[in-house]
Amino acid sequence: QVNLEESGGGSVQAGGSLRLSCVASGYPYESVSASCMGWFRQAPGKGRELVAGANSDGSTFSADSVKGRFTISKDNNKNTLYLQMASLLPEDTAMYYCAAAMGACWARSLAKIKTTAWGQGTQVTVSS
Repeated sequence: QVNLEESGGGSVQAGGSLRLSCVASGYPYESVSASCMGWFRQAPGKGRELVAGANSDGSTFSADSVKGRFTISKDNNKNTLYLQMASLLPEDTAMYYCAAAMGACWARSLAKIKTTAWGQGTQVTVSS
């Protein structure tokens, strides 16, 4: 069973930066190099949004709402996914979740894959 643990959330002022980390454990024979992973967020009263993703082929992408401000990266040796967030805005306030699915996959499909593992989330609060 794959376990994901996020960390790095907190409270910052607008314009500040945070780096989220997601450590994956419990992979049987593969590492995060053979998986797709992503960061989602959900603000109170809003739906879940895919913020950024890392596909199993190594390519990455980010949502238009965070493009140029957030950067996703993956350290296969440490089985860790990162989300570097800069120029934070109050509308970035949300619970941020890490998700992962093993094997060849596209991060945009994470919410649809039945075996996707999810973390417990880490809260990011940005004040104006």
